[in-house]
Amino acid sequence: MMSSPIRTASRLLLAALVALWVLPSQAAQLVRIGAAHFPPYTVRPESGADTGLLPQLVEALNALQNDYQFVLVPTSIPRRFGDFKQGRIDMAIFENPAWGWKDIPHIDVDMGLEDAEIFVAQRQREGHAVRQQDYFADLTGKRLALFSGYHYEFANFNAEAQYLAKNYNATLTYSHDSNLLMVLRGRADIALVTRSYLNDYFLRNLNVANELLVSERIDQIYHHYAILRPAAPISGEAFGKLLQGLRDNGQMLKIFEPYKIAVVPVPGS
Repeated sequence: MMSSPIRTASRLLLAALVALWVLPSQAAQLVRIGAAHFPPYTVRPESGADTGLLPQLVEALNALQNDYQFVLVPTSIPRRFGDFKQGRIDMAIFENPAWGWKDIPHIDVDMGLEDAEIFVAQRQREGHAVRQQDYFADLTGKRLALFSGYHYEFANFNAEAQYLAKNYNATLTYSHDSNLLMVLRGRADIALVTRSYLNDYFLRNLNVANELLVSERIDQIYHHYAILRPAAPISGEAFGKLLQGLRDNGQMLKIFEPYKIAVVPVPGS
């Protein structure tokens, strides 16, 4: 039995519509972003939980356009360099070129985001005078609580655990909460904490805010960059334009302002 011309035309039209619907999704380039535990930006990605600011940023990037599909690939602070060089990830984000990327071929994209690393101490030890800002002026002889794998400016960005333990009497953990508890319990004198994380910590622990002295001294300003492989599916210029799109539609402020992460102008944008 032969198909009627109308039925044939309907099938062709349906096939064309299906093709138009499928093509954009097939054409989307997959871009793999390394997700390393770096609270509040990324929180324990190896557990499979999409928590932190990076998943929010990825969701906003995917909602903005259809040319690229951004996905998270769990990694770690020490492992991310190897994953990047081996092509397991196309991009590392919330990075700085000074943090060990110098000898690795890469393209950096200014994200126009600024955070800071600050010093935190117990405001007053029992039986002692209340501490003042000058307590942070000299780290000599003080016990430091640091985040393992972080590059600190006071230590010339040397992140090796043995170096930090030997030269700065440092205990290294993978938890800002643990480091702050060490300070509160007198097991460490000073913890270094990301300012954005400390803001979140005080919101979750209102009772301890008055027990801690926060430094006016800043160890370093985190001026965040995205680090792309030269062979990444997206160019630095294209990614920069997507970030600008999120600035223009207000998503960057919506995601980062609640954590006191500054959205700052990008030169030449």
